[in-house]
Amino acid sequence: MSVRRHVAVDLGASGGRVALGTIQDGRLSVEILHRWPHAGVSVRGALFWNVLAIWREVQHGLTLAGKIESVGVNSWGVDYGLLDPQGALLDGVHHYRGGRTDGVMEPELQRIGQGRVYEATGIQFMGINTAYQLVAHARSAPELMGIADRMLNVPDLFHYWLSGVKANERTIASTTQLYDPRQGDWAWDLIDAFRLPRGLFGTISDPGTILGEAEGLDGAKVVQPASHDTASAVAAVPAQGDDWAYVSSGTWSLVGIETPVPVITKDALAANLTNEAGVNGTTRLLKNVMGLWILQECRRAWGDVPFAELYAEAEAMPEGPTFDPDDPRFLAPGTDMPERVRSLCAVEGRAAITRAIFDSLAAKTNDVLSALESVTGRTIRTVHVVGGGSQVAFLNRLIAQRTGRQVVAGPVEATLIGNLLLQAEAMGSIPKGSIRDVVRAGTVLQTYEP
Repeated sequence: MSVRRHVAVDLGASGGRVALGTIQDGRLSVEILHRWPHAGVSVRGALFWNVLAIWREVQHGLTLAGKIESVGVNSWGVDYGLLDPQGALLDGVHHYRGGRTDGVMEPELQRIGQGRVYEATGIQFMGINTAYQLVAHARSAPELMGIADRMLNVPDLFHYWLSGVKANERTIASTTQLYDPRQGDWAWDLIDAFRLPRGLFGTISDPGTILGEAEGLDGAKVVQPASHDTASAVAAVPAQGDDWAYVSSGTWSLVGIETPVPVITKDALAANLTNEAGVNGTTRLLKNVMGLWILQECRRAWGDVPFAELYAEAEAMPEGPTFDPDDPRFLAPGTDMPERVRSLCAVEGRAAITRAIFDSLAAKTNDVLSALESVTGRTIRTVHVVGGGSQVAFLNRLIAQRTGRQVVAGPVEATLIGNLLLQAEAMGSIPKGSIRDVVRAGTVLQTYEP
């Protein structure tokens, strides 16, 4: 059998990786070629992503890959770059935790109508959504917005730099709260209502679209995977049937199910559920929950204690009070994160705070699963936990206990695997429709019973 080689670029909120995926005899092996940390950079009170430094790291990783068939990029949602007519990046890429959208969403929803916005997009209301970032951008820099030619979300921007093609990929476009999942196109009337220029928004393309050749990579193609990292992760969930849910567990905790059509109802609005695009025309009905970010910031405040030490300390503690991890006080970075936790649930000490974070994430997961069942009438029996959090055995046991459902953990690298296999499918390295079969055949899973 021939050997096919593809590269995934995975850009997360705290770091990036370049990984080589090798397909042989229908099996995938993954090798991390390069990884690096990154964080926001403050400039005169505004928080930005250092996208040129990230681009340099991506280029270095690609030099380590050798001869490949294709490359594709996935990243977090909502953030974007604006390009001028010549394709130059204007004003950098603002960081969603920078606070520039504070106080923007509520007046806009009051003016336009919350129901109208949800009916058009089916997207969870979060102040960091692209729609409100663009409104804030237009207010603070109207001259710049006047010369902007295109809006590209972060993975679209990197695909443009790789291929020279400006394209808006569907799964990442669906995070903007400017995408109509019923029509499969931009929500043009809503774009007008937000007073945004229509010309910023280009044709939307599907996961698996081949954009062209990557400059300097000896004929390798640039292939759009599911460019939103959660969409790639969900594509790699090793599930069967329709009685399962997923938790893409990392800095954020994305709790959801896969549905054949969007679920845009009054009940879904009341539960603040989001309808984001998946692969093969599916919808990811989910809720964004503040995930291990809270613990990551606490750990930073505690001097970067090893995670294993924190997990062991928490497991030795009895169950205590919980708090809502989606409280907006947790959104911004800061070494006062332990104090923010203490202010909401009156716990003292590192171990008790860590235990409270885990108990609260498990409780929130259960709340979202109950809402998903109520809104759809579906029974969820199995919860697939993928991503970095799938390695945190104590948290997964708590989720099984709190939800009363079987938890199946793995794969850890679901996002990379989904990205690579979507490229492989597009390039003919694996048969169409075989992604989850390949994942099940090549992944060791850990099961936790309630």
